[in-house]
Amino acid sequence: MSGVGAKRFPKGSLLMLVLFIAVLGSALAVSYSAHWNRQLLNSLYGELSVRDKAQAEWGRLILEQSTWTAHNRIETLASEQLKMRIPDAAEVRMVAP
Repeated sequence: MSGVGAKRFPKGSLLMLVLFIAVLGSALAVSYSAHWNRQLLNSLYGELSVRDKAQAEWGRLILEQSTWTAHNRIETLASEQLKMRIPDAAEVRMVAP
């Protein structure tokens, strides 16, 4: 027997409450997941930008290094293998065209 003050809920109302809480929790999880995904994507784009700048700088440095080493290499080969040297001022002769 039930008491005078006890209320009866319709059959299945507990199931509906559990389903409502589950749907609400799922909606909050989807919202949080989308926000987290956007933050990670922004972070990725920032890192890609840093990478692109670093690659451009690396390319400039490689080009500069090859420029400096090419001149040095040619001068070293000319002086060692071909026994070439820069002439003294007295050895230079001007030729009229």
